[in-house]
Amino acid sequence: MVLLLGAWVFVCGVACLALKRNALGVLMGVELVLNASNINLIAVAHYNPAFRLEGQIFALLVIVLAAAEAAVALAIILHYYNTYATVDVDAAQQLRN
Repeated sequence: MVLLLGAWVFVCGVACLALKRNALGVLMGVELVLNASNINLIAVAHYNPAFRLEGQIFALLVIVLAAAEAAVALAIILHYYNTYATVDVDAAQQLRN
């Protein structure tokens, strides 16, 4: 049941990544995907005693990675908004070069 919840959150995150044109919406999709991986890591650690400690350590590493990713992405989005007054990812052509 918990693995189904993780899969559902992952699908919602991927759908959010594919459908959103707003940079903040894309960032929320990435966070949903990372949280789905955390749910699955904790579920596997619960059901497999040999993976118990490793699953929890990997989940903590994913939490740290998500926090760092959110801080850097928000800084980039704020700088882009201050420069171009939009957060539309289709209008961000200058970030490609």
